[in-house]
Amino acid sequence: MIPTETRHLAALQNKNMVSGSAGRLGLVLSVREISCCVAVIMAACSIQPAFALDPRYPDWPCQQLKVPEISIASVWTGPAIEPAEKEKAADPKQAELVVRLAARRTSMEDARKLIADFVAGSREEKQQKAKSLFAALYSTLNAQRDEVMNGIERFSRKQKVMAENIREQMRKIRELQDAPNADPARSDELASQLVWQTRIFDDRRKSTAYVCDVPVLIEKRLFDLASAIQIDLGVDPPAK
Repeated sequence: MIPTETRHLAALQNKNMVSGSAGRLGLVLSVREISCCVAVIMAACSIQPAFALDPRYPDWPCQQLKVPEISIASVWTGPAIEPAEKEKAADPKQAELVVRLAARRTSMEDARKLIADFVAGSREEKQQKAKSLFAALYSTLNAQRDEVMNGIERFSRKQKVMAENIREQMRKIRELQDAPNADPARSDELASQLVWQTRIFDDRRKSTAYVCDVPVLIEKRLFDLASAIQIDLGVDPPAK
């Protein structure tokens, strides 16, 4: 069975062509664009809160399960980190180092050298410096990851609103088509708007996979940095 949206859009295009308005709408709505438009509409109409893999986070659109906070145990087997140490402000030298290490533009080769230079001294000094450095990196990168995940959920909510707008636009087009005295010009206008809305929606949808990778990259960065610190201490890091 042909979906209702397809029938209405096809009828709209035929009506416009017959009425001589194809010159105006033809520049916007080709048969191919209509097909793409309908495909996106159908995808949009399937978006429901149940899409979330975890019902606790209905706005989380990623295939990766949402883990609100990085577990220290998953990245660190060195000296125990107390809660107060995670909140402790770093000294200016360490704070500058954390910024450089947290930035992905700093290669891991350079990061290892910076860590080795910082985690130096007696055994006790190395342990204290290692703990302090890891705690600062954990706080920084975990906060960055949290900010990114909040942004992803805001993005997801906007997509849901856009999907609702697309459905509403389709409803208006159906009503216009079914009206006894249909207004072709108004139908043209709504159909043109619909094409642009669905293009924007689809472009944003395609970017979701890339956006969803960012929290994973941040977690990997912390794991790699923690491993480098632990190797300097002679401690085996957790297995990946």
